[in-house]
Amino acid sequence: MREDVDLSIVIPVLNEEANLQPLYSELREALEVLGRSYEIVFVDDGSTDGSAQALAELHEADDRVEVIEFRRNFGKTAALIAGFRLSRGQIVVTMDADLQDTPAEIGVLLGKLEEGYDLVAAWRFERQDPLSKTLPSRIFNWTVSSLTGVRLHDFNCGFKAYRRPVTEEVKLYGELHRFIPVLAFLKGFRITEAKVVHRPRRAGRSKYGVGRLSRGLLDFLTVIFLTTYLKRPLHLFGTAGIAVFMAGFVINTYLAIIWLMGYAIGTRPLLLLGILSMLLGLQIISTGLLGEMLRNLTFRPEEEYSIRKVLD
Repeated sequence: MREDVDLSIVIPVLNEEANLQPLYSELREALEVLGRSYEIVFVDDGSTDGSAQALAELHEADDRVEVIEFRRNFGKTAALIAGFRLSRGQIVVTMDADLQDTPAEIGVLLGKLEEGYDLVAAWRFERQDPLSKTLPSRIFNWTVSSLTGVRLHDFNCGFKAYRRPVTEEVKLYGELHRFIPVLAFLKGFRITEAKVVHRPRRAGRSKYGVGRLSRGLLDFLTVIFLTTYLKRPLHLFGTAGIAVFMAGFVINTYLAIIWLMGYAIGTRPLLLLGILSMLLGLQIISTGLLGEMLRNLTFRPEEEYSIRKVLD
């Protein structure tokens, strides 16, 4: 059994061989200054360069370095899940392995935690990336902040500090790591941000690609559903179903009236539209009822709340 430590640094790694030794050296220096017990947990997410060997050498040289090696590339969310599960710190700090995050800024995040927050997100106030990355990121951050009510400037920054309960209670899958602050906010955790120094990439290649935009949009729709209608699916499907049904009902009522006035309606396309709208509305409502049945079958009382503390 490994002893608990005050601080765990969780770092997903994908083809960052040239950055690992400098990152470790900076981390060790910064963490020694803090004077807390710590561990550094590297999660090798299926690297195809020499990252695995470099991590093995760091582990051999320092028993505070833990290495998790995936069989293949599973993605950043999976790497964070593994790091959260296998780390031991009461506080968990995540950061990228590309040396753009500054280890000396860990103290800034911890200082914010000590003010009573549960999650502190780094804000790359002067981001050292090309416009092709910063412009989509600004649009993404504004959209997420506006629609979720979580007022952060930099959701996608991997540099964050968490209290242990956040990493244990927030459920992650797919590529939801971008929305950890939103999911934590939904649980009732206290969220804030802190400005940090951001550096240009020194070595290696960025993992950013155009495909992340479409995936990010779909993940955002998932989060909107999870944060709004997961526990009440009938409110979503029922509202949409009633709207479609009523549109069909109005159409058919109008056709019934003109039929009674002596006009032929059998060949009107509007009749087919009205009937199909009423049938589609009933099907959408039925989908909501099925969702409520599944919700009832999988209901867990402990997932309905998040306890900060109990005084007895």
